[in-house]
Amino acid sequence: MIKLLSFLLLLASASWGVSAEVVGPGANLRIVNANIAPDGFPRDTVLADGVFPGPLIRGHKDTMFTLNVMDELTDSSMDLATSIHWHGFFQQHTNYADGPAFVTQCPIVPEHSFMYDFKSLNQAGTFWYHSHFRNQYCDGLRGPLVVYDREDPHGHLYDVDNESTVITLADWYHYLSTNPPPGPPHPSSTLINGKGRYAGGPEVDFAVINVKQGKRYRFRLVSISCDPNLPDGISTQPLLVDSIQIFAGQRYSFVLKADQPVDNYWIRSLPQGESYTDFTNLAVLHYDDAPEADPTVDPTTNIPKSSLPLIENNLHPLKRTPVPGKPTPGGADINIKLQIGLGPNGFTVNGVSFEPPSVPVLLQILNGTQKASDLLPAGSVYGLEANKSVEITIPAFAIAGPHPIHLHGHAFHVVRSAGNTSYNFDDPVIRDVVSIGTGPTDNVTIRFFTDNPGPWFLHCHIDWHLNAGLAVVFAEGVPEVSKEDIVTDEWRELCPIYNKFINASTAGDT
Repeated sequence: MIKLLSFLLLLASASWGVSAEVVGPGANLRIVNANIAPDGFPRDTVLADGVFPGPLIRGHKDTMFTLNVMDELTDSSMDLATSIHWHGFFQQHTNYADGPAFVTQCPIVPEHSFMYDFKSLNQAGTFWYHSHFRNQYCDGLRGPLVVYDREDPHGHLYDVDNESTVITLADWYHYLSTNPPPGPPHPSSTLINGKGRYAGGPEVDFAVINVKQGKRYRFRLVSISCDPNLPDGISTQPLLVDSIQIFAGQRYSFVLKADQPVDNYWIRSLPQGESYTDFTNLAVLHYDDAPEADPTVDPTTNIPKSSLPLIENNLHPLKRTPVPGKPTPGGADINIKLQIGLGPNGFTVNGVSFEPPSVPVLLQILNGTQKASDLLPAGSVYGLEANKSVEITIPAFAIAGPHPIHLHGHAFHVVRSAGNTSYNFDDPVIRDVVSIGTGPTDNVTIRFFTDNPGPWFLHCHIDWHLNAGLAVVFAEGVPEVSKEDIVTDEWRELCPIYNKFINASTAGDT
């Protein structure tokens, strides 16, 4: 019999696979090419420190992170430049360290490096990092990041919370992001903590998670996927669930009590549109003193339908946080509707497909452009006045959906979730990635307050969709940016170095 495991959900923030390497809060991250076969199929990749997932970066609340990203890429069949986004960090006063190429910086080029220095100011929880240059993170440049809280309000609920309890979920492709096959990209396998199998492939080892009977484990589940959703740094009230649907970019913490008989149990992850029939999407929960072997039950056996699924509407902040604006739809100081569509070149938002500008938006602002309407790319930059409440409504777009939407620089109140027609202005969940659903009446609505000047990216976190135009930039508090975000000399050198690299590449010199 396959047992359902019940989870006590703690955080809405989202492998079995952390790599053995743990670094931080200061580190050199070497971005390199390597040929690896995490599911038994060898392919060329772009990796942090040569491992997948990248090394676990860890620190504590209010830690200063100093992460020197060194571009050592040489394989011209993939992108040679890079930039890194530290997903979930607000980057207050350090917008230049946020990472999205051509929004807050020019990319780093081979034989050069860039120091990302930022503070986890009043932030703790589960985060992650990934390339934010084209589709590069689909080639492997992604990893987990944890900020521990020495005064964790949930600390009494668990006994173990360390590098062994970080679980990453990743989609994996047998082709390069620079040369995908025709049609919508489709992953070849699912990796849990960097291991998995694909249909018809070799029987490589599954990832193993070890527990000791009687202990309570806080697992930090991180979706580092490029595309599928599978069954965010803000503490929520505990919630009992027996299954979790997690979208690209999301994070959840859950407590698992190891109270079953000593044995081995399957952990199963089901990507959207997939099944368990081919012995993939699996990992092993191993109790101490159990045999070192795969579970004996058939992992393709159907299990009862979840009776306690995670429903976003049931999540509520641990600490009551007022929703910005008035408690009524359209009751913010600034109200913006973002209508997703399709155009001749890909996705559109309000009729415009996002195309990266040649000069980063942050640099445009620092060079003197003060009106959002004058910032490039034209039609994709929305000005937000400082110290105002903002409401964003995003009706569902079913094609290639559901789309997980991520906002940089903020966490937001989800006052209306997908699958609901009602609003919650009292105690809605706070997160930085939200699914906008696929239903005909879905109209996901979020609220936040403009207290963090800078250009902040809002985009679909299905990486293929972002690079097909599903994105906009919020230029927040533009007159305050030059005073609030003091860039480094090293940052100012990124664009001249990148432009020289591109010119040389165009001339055939690299």
